[in-house]
Amino acid sequence: MTPMPRLVVPARHDKLAEVSKFVASAAMDAGFGETVVNRIELAVDEACSNIIDHAYDGGKGAICCDVTAEPGQRLKIVLIDQGHPFDPASLPEFEPCRTLDDVKIGGLGLHLMRQVMDDICFEFNLPGVGNRLTMIKHYDRSSQRS
Repeated sequence: MTPMPRLVVPARHDKLAEVSKFVASAAMDAGFGETVVNRIELAVDEACSNIIDHAYDGGKGAICCDVTAEPGQRLKIVLIDQGHPFDPASLPEFEPCRTLDDVKIGGLGLHLMRQVMDDICFEFNLPGVGNRLTMIKHYDRSSQRS
């Protein structure tokens, strides 16, 4: 198990690339291929955007990102914030649509996160921590670099 140094960034959209690069580097070091790394980046970007837009309502705050890489096994990403808690069960179940006109606002990012990552765990108002989102991507043959 290889824990990476913690990355702490202001909760701003212009910092998303920094978080993405941090996570992508760990995923590549763990042996994930480019396609899987890109998908992991998408999930992290969606999670951080939700923290910025909903937990902090676009206001001031920070996002802490911890990544643990277990080469050939899994990648564990932990995002921590001190914003408003969010109940993922409060969002309606994702329903595929036929046209862009049918797209409903909200819930798509969470759906993408669930599709990309193997495990997702939301924890809120943890004493001394705040809100914690843990996402895990398991390594398998289709995940590896070619």
